[in-house]
Amino acid sequence: MPATVSQLWVYPVKSLKGIRLEATRVTARGLAHDRRFVVVDADGVFLTQREFPAMATVWTEIAGDELRLAAPGFDEVAIPLEPSAGEALVVEVWNSRTPAIAPSPGADRWLSEVLGRACRLAYMPDSTRRESNASHAGPGRLVGYADGYAHLIVSEASLAALNARLAGPVTMDRFRPNIVLAGTGAFEEDAWTAFVAGTARFRMAKPCGRCQVTTTDQATGEVTGPEPLATLGAWRPSEAFGARFGMNAVTLSEGDLRVGDEARPAG
Repeated sequence: MPATVSQLWVYPVKSLKGIRLEATRVTARGLAHDRRFVVVDADGVFLTQREFPAMATVWTEIAGDELRLAAPGFDEVAIPLEPSAGEALVVEVWNSRTPAIAPSPGADRWLSEVLGRACRLAYMPDSTRRESNASHAGPGRLVGYADGYAHLIVSEASLAALNARLAGPVTMDRFRPNIVLAGTGAFEEDAWTAFVAGTARFRMAKPCGRCQVTTTDQATGEVTGPEPLATLGAWRPSEAFGARFGMNAVTLSEGDLRVGDEARPAG
């Protein structure tokens, strides 16, 4: 039985709640609309669930040409999904600093109130080029505001193997994947060099080293640690990447992708 795509996830705003899709477009930077927005502090430095786990409780929704944000106890706020104008600023995500725009003072005020600290919503315009680490991704591979690479690939079998070692199972959303595979063996994706799914082609870049976000309940924003990170750290450690779970990947060729499409290794 061939491997298939069982889930597709896009995260329009880095570290906010994701959206499960039935079909999407694979672009050079990742799945369409994935992490083109990021929440930043007054200095333009990115904020994530690592420091603000409540970000997991902020809902995102794509409605036509709008991106809508909602949170418990707050009215929703809407902004253009692909803003064309805004205040220019520079966004810092890890070791990259890239031009961005802040398109909505209203969204800035809303997020500041929801998260309890001054912050802004920044957008990566098409003119900005943020590139993945060439030593793993190859030269010129683009990425939005994901930590480092355009896609995160995880298999259902890998999660099942992890849950078999845990006292209490965790759900796939703890790992914030983009593409979930069914019909593989546990960690089979680790051995793939490249793969084809739908009409798109991907190349695996490196194992994904996991962080404390995996200990945050993505429904409630509650940090429930130390699992599953403690088990992963003991079971699947690496000197280079830390506790490994899932694979980072880049886009080799753009295309269309939907749940149910076959995913097959291609080298």
